[in-house]
Amino acid sequence: MSTVKKLSKESLRVISANKGLQIRDGLESEYPDIYTEEVIDALKALSVFNKDQKMLMEKRYATRAQRFRNKERIRFLDPHDFIPRTNIKVQDARGGKFVGSEIPHDLQRQWIQGTGPAAKPNSPLESSIRNVAYALLSGADGWMFDGEDALGQITSMSLDNQRNLKLAIKRDPAFLKVAEKVAGEINKWAKGFLGKETIKDWKKQLDFTTIIFRARGLHLDDRHIRDENGLALSASIVDMVLYVVNNYKELEKQGASIVLYLPKIQTAEEAAFWNELLSALEDHLNIPTGSIKVYVLIEQLEETFQLMEIRAALGRHFVGFNTGRWDYINSVSDAMAWDKYFINPNIEPITMTYGYMRNYEDRVRRAVNTPDVNGNFALWQGGMEPNIPVGSKEGVESSMEKALAGAVREQKEGASGKWVAHWKMVHIIRPVWEKVGEANQLGRKFPVLTYTDEDAEGLTLLEDAPRTIRGARNLISVAVQYGNAFGQGFQAAALKPADFFGDDDILYLMEDAATGEIRLSILWEWLHKGGKITEADKESKVKAGDTFTVDLFERLLEEEYKKLLKAKDKDVHDDCCLYTSDAADDLLCVNLGGSRIIKKKKKKKKDDASHCAALRTHRIPTN
Repeated sequence: MSTVKKLSKESLRVISANKGLQIRDGLESEYPDIYTEEVIDALKALSVFNKDQKMLMEKRYATRAQRFRNKERIRFLDPHDFIPRTNIKVQDARGGKFVGSEIPHDLQRQWIQGTGPAAKPNSPLESSIRNVAYALLSGADGWMFDGEDALGQITSMSLDNQRNLKLAIKRDPAFLKVAEKVAGEINKWAKGFLGKETIKDWKKQLDFTTIIFRARGLHLDDRHIRDENGLALSASIVDMVLYVVNNYKELEKQGASIVLYLPKIQTAEEAAFWNELLSALEDHLNIPTGSIKVYVLIEQLEETFQLMEIRAALGRHFVGFNTGRWDYINSVSDAMAWDKYFINPNIEPITMTYGYMRNYEDRVRRAVNTPDVNGNFALWQGGMEPNIPVGSKEGVESSMEKALAGAVREQKEGASGKWVAHWKMVHIIRPVWEKVGEANQLGRKFPVLTYTDEDAEGLTLLEDAPRTIRGARNLISVAVQYGNAFGQGFQAAALKPADFFGDDDILYLMEDAATGEIRLSILWEWLHKGGKITEADKESKVKAGDTFTVDLFERLLEEEYKKLLKAKDKDVHDDCCLYTSDAADDLLCVNLGGSRIIKKKKKKKKDDASHCAALRTHRIPTN
């Protein structure tokens, strides 16, 4: 039987001896509860993998550039090859000839997982830690505390994120004080919206939700730590070590699993590298191999070509996949940037039932329902529900009907559960799975995965859908708003196009780095590939069949930006809301350029120009 290669514990000890780390600005003194001696020792031990991470990313970018130059499509692996960094043959992985993982007790039922960061930017502890309290009191079966897309990467926010999680897991008095207050706020909302309180005993409720942490991807480096060679330490290594080492003993004491979400993996080779990291940390901590469980977000087109290979490469650590809609759309756009005929429509029609998205989802559900050598299946967690149930009665009812219909579809298609972006959505969506009553989808029967040319073509399948001026305005408006939110450290914000400000029938959606990114990618396609508008637009005097030109783009950008400058305080002001924040009801958007739009300093023209220039020059890089 094929096995995954890993370094021995003794080898790690020898290699990591006398390795020095450089932590900037004395942060180890400011965060002694995070940079503990045990953590530093583990970081030193795992720093031996830092060069490999850099080489893997160089290989990723070189492959990407080569495909762009040569106009190459992504293809399935040769079944006779070995998965790099393992002794597993591709054909064995596809046939389930590998040892996977049993699903631990606290992951058996994950009907609803919420997502969001455990911290707020530039906030005192009592305010920042509210995010964790809302998450653990929401009634979600699991909560993915985000260290990546939804977490601002400013100042030392990544460390605040870790500190808040550690305080919550240990049930520190500072956390419990906040949690008690938050429980009352949740019950007040629930009684008004749902007609009943959702929390009976808030202390017991804290134990209901499985805690999951999303580490940063292999493409990112940590801004605080350098290795002994002066290279920035991989953010994946840092996040994994800080979360696991700071919390594994307490989680074990509580009988809870150590669970991570791994984002932005593109190949089985990268998954195998992650497996080496996980195994090395387990060896360092003297805990059994497979103690750390991982979900993998399928956010990249190339991943979908290697699903079984990724499962096999992660071996005893792997428990499931998640279908991440927005990042995935962007990855398809990126992979097909060389193809002048591949042009996405408006963003709204690209749902999980659209062309390449439908085929991607189908491959995921087939992959998780393929057993390993021991008959173990894996989980499939469905995609994100971004709606926030705040608005007019009619608007909320309409949006919730659509959200429930989407959840019903995913459950029927085989998902064990799905994600929600806001705690208020938990008890709205969860009944879909409660009604069915199945803990998970393990062992549902679906056709065996195949690896034909037709399968490959289906993963980039475009279908007829509108490409309109209204669609362009929506893309531009939200992209500009999100860019400003990002710059302030709010990588998750509740946003909607400016034309719908003041219209409570149109709800705000939670947007994070992925949703900001895909809007720019679609605009890039329309501009650089000569996208044709499919419907006439009286306001802009654009006819059906007209090309989306630079002049048209710049005109729309200027118009949409002016709308944002004129927006009322409700829609655009100094702060942005986060996933789990109590401020989310305020539906805060963004501060355009760092000064208050209404009532305070007037916006300087040079700032306006900088925003426009940023969008005009955006392109998908080719190297």
